[in-house]
Amino acid sequence: MKLSIKNLGPLKQAEFELGELTIICGQNNTGKTYATYAVFGFLSEWRNVFSIHVPGNKIQQLLTEGVTELDIQEFVNDAQIILKKGCKSYTERLPTIFASSPQKFIECDFQAHLNTNDIQPISKFERTISATKSQLFSISKKQNQSIITISLLVEKENVRIPNEIINHVISDALKDIIFGHLFPNPFIASAERTGAAIFRKELNFARNRLLEQVGSMEKDVNPFEYINKAYSDYALPVNKNVEFTRHLEEIAKEESFILKDHPALLEEFSDIIGGKYAVTKNDELYYTPRSNQSLKLTMDESSSSVRSLLDIGFYLRHVAQPGDILMIDEPELNLHPENQRRIARLFSRLVNMGIKVFLTTHSDYIIKELNTLIMLNQDKPYLKKISEDEGYKEEELISADKIRVYIAEKSLLMLDKNKRKTQVQTLVAADINPELGIEARSFDTTIEDMNRIQEAIIWGDD
Repeated sequence: MKLSIKNLGPLKQAEFELGELTIICGQNNTGKTYATYAVFGFLSEWRNVFSIHVPGNKIQQLLTEGVTELDIQEFVNDAQIILKKGCKSYTERLPTIFASSPQKFIECDFQAHLNTNDIQPISKFERTISATKSQLFSISKKQNQSIITISLLVEKENVRIPNEIINHVISDALKDIIFGHLFPNPFIASAERTGAAIFRKELNFARNRLLEQVGSMEKDVNPFEYINKAYSDYALPVNKNVEFTRHLEEIAKEESFILKDHPALLEEFSDIIGGKYAVTKNDELYYTPRSNQSLKLTMDESSSSVRSLLDIGFYLRHVAQPGDILMIDEPELNLHPENQRRIARLFSRLVNMGIKVFLTTHSDYIIKELNTLIMLNQDKPYLKKISEDEGYKEEELISADKIRVYIAEKSLLMLDKNKRKTQVQTLVAADINPELGIEARSFDTTIEDMNRIQEAIIWGDD
């Protein structure tokens, strides 16, 4: 999937492709976080901004005859139109996504591009719609058939469902059948995640106080509008981080596919943080270091690295599913260089087991470790020996064609309605070579400057 952005924060114009591992590098204030938040918002909101209309006669047939059918191909034929209109609606939502003034997004444009050949409905689909304890109707698509069958599961005389709700439910099913496998389910760890880990109790307390105040309001005040306004100061990714951290007790009851099928990866993660997280029945969050397993540390007693990896750890153990996209703003936050190398290897393993990863980073250690994983992923005897000698696992090695790297920097581009190229802030694709790795000049220039200065200091007197 290709994405294009115009006039978003520092980014004047940019086009980039989501790989299985996508990395955005660059100096501060160059648009990395803007691009990340925009992508996360789209992957979170596409079902809400896409519009598919179910013919009214089909809904009427369902209510009168108890069953109706739709030809999915009719909707697939309109997929590009649905996508374009959906992106327009999403662009209009960007001020809410960023919790910022609409004036900053007047000229902004966000577009997602899919090849027509990629827009193929999933082969099989089953969904049952329920209310309270009764099942209302089912939506099904048989293996490799184009017909979707919608059937009432209650007596026609007892149906009290507004047509708008029926349209909405069927429309959501159609979106999932046509687009659901093309847009991965996102999870984000924003750069503000460390603060959310420390203040989760205070956030819960503040929310409870807010609910108490709402309960004592006058009747003509809309409580939901009041609550939404209270949380509107956070950008969507930060808001999601806060909500995730607030609900760790419920989240800890679930099991991810990684916990079931790849427990060794979780052990590797525990090695990186030097211990394990735990949530008690009383919603008390602790970190237990391996060096002293009788010790229970609260988040404000734990190291900054433990706090910065908290939601990533809970995601991996309790939430992750194949096909997800894990998005992390600066995964190197508070990590020792050795652990930056190890987290890069962990990301590579995630990609190889079916989770997409999207990173922004300032870490030369992460990029160089990924270079090593790319270069070792070749069928050469001496490389296999290096892998064994240095302790690299087969599942950590990664193919160069799975990776997309972009540098947030200025470059010459032909803007709309211009006759000449203009120097603007954009995302420039980095070269990735199976034998040489990633050309991340954003870091290389700085390192070369430091080496040049140190060589001048050492040898300058000769």
